[in-house]
Amino acid sequence: MSSQKGFTLWFTGLSGSGKTTIARAVEEILLERGLNVEVLDGDVIRTNLCKGLGFSKEDRDENIKRIGFVCNLLSRNGVVAIASAISPYRDIRDYNREMIGRFVEVYAKCPLDVLEERDVKGLYKKARAGEIKGFTGVDDPYEEPLKPEVLVETDKEDLEESVQKVIRTLELMGYIPGADASEEYSAEEEEKIKQRLRDLGYI
Repeated sequence: MSSQKGFTLWFTGLSGSGKTTIARAVEEILLERGLNVEVLDGDVIRTNLCKGLGFSKEDRDENIKRIGFVCNLLSRNGVVAIASAISPYRDIRDYNREMIGRFVEVYAKCPLDVLEERDVKGLYKKARAGEIKGFTGVDDPYEEPLKPEVLVETDKEDLEESVQKVIRTLELMGYIPGADASEEYSAEEEEKIKQRLRDLGYI
């Protein structure tokens, strides 16, 4: 029987901010370390578990609650549940945090103008043209996390830096085993992560 304690790693941020890319890279590392991991991607969940829900605030809240419910089931059974969803409203993210308990919020922060410039899926352009209504960040709000355990700034960091921030935070919180001696972190980055966790009262 596995002695692994589950937890939920919740990625939030605007569309195109890099949530899923970072989540998948983190998943790979956790799997390499022998942990049981399940990724719940917001887009995939919407076409399966939450099919039929729209984009009103009530439906968005329901979508996030359902993802949180599944994360809770997985976490309490020893799995690392990784959720990657825009999850624009703070109160519902906090609802999931309270329900799950072992909950680590990762805010993938990127300025709107940078995202509109990237616009990989062409969604921002459609939203600006009025072809998509209620698009988060354009004509629907995004409420930034006030105290995320991890802040990754995807317009300033490369993927590896963001991933290591997440992994090192999980190590310092005692949620995953420590890194091999061969894996290194810069002293500056290490101190930034520790200071954030001190501010939040974890260490």
